[in-house]
Amino acid sequence: MTALNLTNQLLNFMAPAAFVALLVVLGTRLFALLFRSKRPVALSEWAQIAIVFVASLMLLVAGLAIFGRDGKMATYVLLAVGAATCQWVLLRGWKA
Repeated sequence: MTALNLTNQLLNFMAPAAFVALLVVLGTRLFALLFRSKRPVALSEWAQIAIVFVASLMLLVAGLAIFGRDGKMATYVLLAVGAATCQWVLLRGWKA
């Protein structure tokens, strides 16, 4: 496998985690704007995206280790639930 192929494989493996992290953080910002949330956000948007991305990437690696292959639907369900839970913890959702 060449370096270009390896880079392509790694970027394609990380793409769902990046996309879900971006959607979750921007979705919570839009939700807060629509419903006029007065609570201040502790972290910047980029920091939230980075934290959710790393957590999502760890969940994808765990799914790869458990199932032995990439792309299982159970891994993507874990990715979605894990990203939402991570964002909930970052925004201190239990205090709402």
